[in-house]
Amino acid sequence: MSLTTLDPRTALVAIDLQNGIVAMPTQPLPGPEVVSRTAALADAFRSHGLPVVLVRVSFAADGGDAVPGRTERQARGLAFPEGWDLVVDELSGHPGDIRVTKHNWSAFHGTDLDDQLRRRGITQIVLTGIATSIGVESTARDAYARGYHVTLATDAMADADAEAHANSVERIFPRLGETGTADEIAALLARTRV
Repeated sequence: MSLTTLDPRTALVAIDLQNGIVAMPTQPLPGPEVVSRTAALADAFRSHGLPVVLVRVSFAADGGDAVPGRTERQARGLAFPEGWDLVVDELSGHPGDIRVTKHNWSAFHGTDLDDQLRRRGITQIVLTGIATSIGVESTARDAYARGYHVTLATDAMADADAEAHANSVERIFPRLGETGTADEIAALLARTRV
């Protein structure tokens, strides 16, 4: 599906573009390229007076706020270096941006993201970030379930697993919203804001 429109009140939501995650090996793009494309989109949104939401994942030092539950791939016991959870410099430094800290996959679960968006009259979100099949997809699913129009900048996201990324982009995202490149979204934003 090609992009059709961006609502008058659309927000950019960048998922987990923070030091420790951007530094990990990702497919099909390296983290810094995802950041670069997201930063360009963020500048475009800011120039039109539209909100930019920077979502990061973080946990207490004791791990007490991490997701409980038994899984086959446990992430418990990981030690995170100082500053791993800070949003990358390329996206920081804009006091008007909304910042959300999550402790789960979805940016909506257990956070005030929905309140922040609804109070600003937001009806659509554009998503970018890492990891495509985890944080981005979970947030897209929750946004769709809450009635937001969802647009996914598929060349401004990456995953640790190329097959998981492809599955999200090819099979899941078309059922949740519209997909396009960061450049296509920026061009549509410029056309609809003239």
